[in-house]
Amino acid sequence: MPELPEVEITRRGLLPKLPGRKIHAVVARHAALRYPLPRALGRLLAGQPLRGIDRRGKYLLFRFDHGTLILHLGMSGSLRLVPAAEPPGKHDHLDLVFGDQALRLCDPRRFGAVLWVKDDAAAHPLIAPLGIEPLSAAFTGEWLHDATRGRATAIKPFLMDSHVIVGIGNIYASESLFRAGVDPRTPAGRLSRKRCERIVTAIKATLDAALAAGGSTLRDFIQSDGSTGWFQQQHFVYGREGEPCRVCGARVRALRLGQRSTFHCPHCQH
Repeated sequence: MPELPEVEITRRGLLPKLPGRKIHAVVARHAALRYPLPRALGRLLAGQPLRGIDRRGKYLLFRFDHGTLILHLGMSGSLRLVPAAEPPGKHDHLDLVFGDQALRLCDPRRFGAVLWVKDDAAAHPLIAPLGIEPLSAAFTGEWLHDATRGRATAIKPFLMDSHVIVGIGNIYASESLFRAGVDPRTPAGRLSRKRCERIVTAIKATLDAALAAGGSTLRDFIQSDGSTGWFQQQHFVYGREGEPCRVCGARVRALRLGQRSTFHCPHCQH
């Protein structure tokens, strides 16, 4: 699934190219993804200039004068800028046409979402419950320490709870806890303030490194220009069960936490 770095990379790739341009047409090839496509989307958007593209968690927010198009890439989705005349592929479900270019949504599993809201997007039921942004200045060791008090859940699934912190999926939770030297099974409420500060520093560093590397290209993710990321080549533990730790040489282990595969080094993380 595209995670926060992949979604942010998509946003950054589109920012120099689309805001200020008008939508000429909307081409919808399937009536529904995770939810039914908004009715009369073409009528709503045709002739309207795109004012900006924001991100909230893993949601992209395309801002127009009269509302916001909310887009989620789901499990396997990607957005690409292609020539408007380029024939669509089997899983290309939606085009937003900007003159001779189209912003094309490809979603093989059709778990993505395209929604329209004319009021404040922050109040939408999918957006309003989202937690703190991990790359924001508000996300600090002190904040994490306060948020984990009284919580018995293991720290890894705690970090992946989008109602607490947005956008830290399985890959980046595993990698961040390795960088912080924290066992993913550690009860969140038992973490000291110092360890919380280490975790926050590690999360920001891991996400920044992923952004610099173009994200992790696992399964279907590609960037808006069709290129792939290579952060997976830098993974310390994720997907490396049985391989030597890049730091100490111990064998990377895998376990299940919150019904998700979790990778860690038993020597470096404690």
